[in-house]
Amino acid sequence: MSHIPVGLAELFKIGLGPSSSHTMGPMKAAGNFAGRHTGTIQVTLYGSLAWTGRGHSTDKAVALGLAGFEADEMGPDEAERVWAEIQATKRLPNGAAFDPARDIVFDQLTAMPGPANSMRFTCGTASEVWYSVGGGFVVRTGDGEAAASEGTVPFPYCSAAELLEMATEAGLTVAGVARANEVARGGDVSALVRKISGVMLGCIERGLSRNGVLPGSLQVKRRAKDLYARLRPGKHSVNDYAAVYAIAVNEENAAGGRVVTAPTNGAAGVVPAVLRYYREHCGGATDGGVETFLLAATAIGAIIKRNASFAGADVGCQGEVGSAAAMAAAGLAAAQGGTNEQVENAAEIAMEHHLGLTCDPVGGLVQIPCIERNAFGAVKAMQASSLALLGDGTHRVSLDQVIETMRQTGADMGSKYKETSRGGLAVNVPEC
Repeated sequence: MSHIPVGLAELFKIGLGPSSSHTMGPMKAAGNFAGRHTGTIQVTLYGSLAWTGRGHSTDKAVALGLAGFEADEMGPDEAERVWAEIQATKRLPNGAAFDPARDIVFDQLTAMPGPANSMRFTCGTASEVWYSVGGGFVVRTGDGEAAASEGTVPFPYCSAAELLEMATEAGLTVAGVARANEVARGGDVSALVRKISGVMLGCIERGLSRNGVLPGSLQVKRRAKDLYARLRPGKHSVNDYAAVYAIAVNEENAAGGRVVTAPTNGAAGVVPAVLRYYREHCGGATDGGVETFLLAATAIGAIIKRNASFAGADVGCQGEVGSAAAMAAAGLAAAQGGTNEQVENAAEIAMEHHLGLTCDPVGGLVQIPCIERNAFGAVKAMQASSLALLGDGTHRVSLDQVIETMRQTGADMGSKYKETSRGGLAVNVPEC
């Protein structure tokens, strides 16, 4: 069967913060299991889900999933209300007994085979192991990672080299190839783009309008609103604006707000920040350019998803913010009329200069260094796009080579630097 690259709806999922791998993935897996079993369910979390699951609200996400809720269908206020009711009554909304303190176990001792983020669901004699593999994607043991979409697509590329070759043969842009695949899946591509971009840009607006302290032990103050108020055209660079846009999104994510995985929640600020930069700071920006941006970003994200990983627990933050920067750089270059070779070059530059980036969240929270890291990812993406557009598209290092390097670097990286909060800043910065 031909490979089917993941598409817009798979890469850009709408849901709740703070983590796609620790929140949205477990919520989806829990909902799947609960939909097929009745009775009291016990959940055991392993790997980085066990080490940083409390800070990432994994217990809350699992409970909401067992209760039958889906991340893209509920708002943060409803999620808090239902979670409080489950904790207070020790029952799910359907009446089934479920005490999160008793029925969710954070097992930091057992080393499970397979991907780093694993969870076991048990109900009576039924037991299943699921893996959260980054970006909200989940896999059940024995299933393998199925194709993202049913049916076939006209361009089943597996690498950047294949993408460029297919695009050349068809006389299409990178975004055009991604659009053709989306059309083959059915549905209104433009409507989906409007929905995704609307949530992204709305998230920036919410982040720019709110004060207060983010939840968790670190007591990090929101600052996007104050930073934005200080920006002055002509005095501050476009980089300053993009950085604040990214901070706004990731403060919303840290607060459990409504965000778009792009391609993860921990890296959710990069693509929206660069997209708003394109809309507001680039001459000639159009709605068609926004569509081109997100389609080109999708094409690049699909390659990274297939050949490496988005999960901080598997490859560190190079797979999260690094992937987001590569996608944003490609999208920006495409929206500004770059050739296919320049688009690929932009993604390569952005990813190359995130290689080796660790994931070491202080206190197990998606706050330090995650929020600022998105700001720098956005700026790097913009600079990567600019450098690529200044050139003619020829370059020595290919995107495929950089993606493979990212995968190998992640495999070599110690587990304490992969979302377990047992190394790096997480052990050198006190929580209080």
